[in-house]
Amino acid sequence: MTAEDVIDELVRDVDGGLLGSAGGRFFGWVIGGGVPAALAADWLTATWDQNAALYACGPAEAVIEEITGAWLKELLGLPAEASFAFTTGAQMAHVTALAAARHRLLADRGWDVERRGLFQAPPPRVLCGGEQHASIDRAVRMLGLGTDSLTAVGTGADSRIDLEALERELQIDAPTVVCLQAGEINTGAFDPFVEACEMAHRYGAWVHVDGAFGLWARVSPRYSTLLDGVELADSWTTDGHKWLNVPFDSGFAFVRDAAAHRAAMTTSASYLITGGAARDQIDWTPEWSRRGRAVPVYAAIRELGRDGIRAMIERCCDHARDLVRGLGALPGVEVLVEPAINQGLVRFLAADGDHDRRTDEVIARIQAGGEAWFGGTTWKGVRAMRVSVVNWQTSSSDVARAVAAVASLCSDG
Repeated sequence: MTAEDVIDELVRDVDGGLLGSAGGRFFGWVIGGGVPAALAADWLTATWDQNAALYACGPAEAVIEEITGAWLKELLGLPAEASFAFTTGAQMAHVTALAAARHRLLADRGWDVERRGLFQAPPPRVLCGGEQHASIDRAVRMLGLGTDSLTAVGTGADSRIDLEALERELQIDAPTVVCLQAGEINTGAFDPFVEACEMAHRYGAWVHVDGAFGLWARVSPRYSTLLDGVELADSWTTDGHKWLNVPFDSGFAFVRDAAAHRAAMTTSASYLITGGAARDQIDWTPEWSRRGRAVPVYAAIRELGRDGIRAMIERCCDHARDLVRGLGALPGVEVLVEPAINQGLVRFLAADGDHDRRTDEVIARIQAGGEAWFGGTTWKGVRAMRVSVVNWQTSSSDVARAVAAVASLCSDG
């Protein structure tokens, strides 16, 4: 087949199978769009077709990554000395950061995990609040620690980690990682970073922060206090394909202990051209061959600037609040969580009391209707509809259209 025929048929065959997730009325999961410069830069990245594993494979993309990593640390208020990695998303960013934690914690106990593996090693523990994202659980599995290493210390009604319970667990003598959240997936809650970091460090624990979307609130003076003390942690992850609005796939890992990060990730072979003053990306990520993920990030930051990112974040938060309040004003709708930033929860009430069934029915109707898209979740034992606003294109008229669509689809409640 000719290339033109292949593309024509591909476009024809996917008709009806694509979600409008790049649009302004998509409020499901936490999915952004692609700002114009980032989208075009992503096309260029594919066209240039560089292997962004080594400086020698693609010098320009290696330098772009170095520049962009420094910009990200500045924007997010992270330590200048921290190392960084560009990954497929927060999932592999967690793997990268927790591999560095595993290296450091076991090295402190005289165990070289890269050489000796985990068999007979001092068993690490991973302490979470219990409402962590499932990507943390999977990262622990992928690193060979097993989910039995996870301990949920509990959270309060505000979804923040229970500090008293955390301290009790920290008193157990073991290599320990404490996982904190900057933006819990359902409520957008932020853990108390100052208290938790200082406590964990007193016991020699490593603190990792999952900030897949919430870490970006650091750019906004209006919301940055939610992240006070986050810079005290030892590693951090966030996504570019969420609130920075670059195309998939784009995640970032940052590690204060650059030596531990490099030791956990680096590799060598006689045929690689490495060394010298250049930064080789292969030293910092779990991948060998990879695309130049920094290029669209570089473009997005240059297009938006600090003020543009701040405005986008604040605009999304305003829209999320207005959306939840607008839905909550409808008959038969209950607000469970009003957004602290850009995440909220509502549910739909049934005359027969089966609110879970009613909520899932209404969500299905909204998804089928095509005017807007929301997803469901189970939160504190009840079914709810999640409201997530992270798209740069979402407008006040999108919010009004979404509320009107929900009103018309659940009017028989």
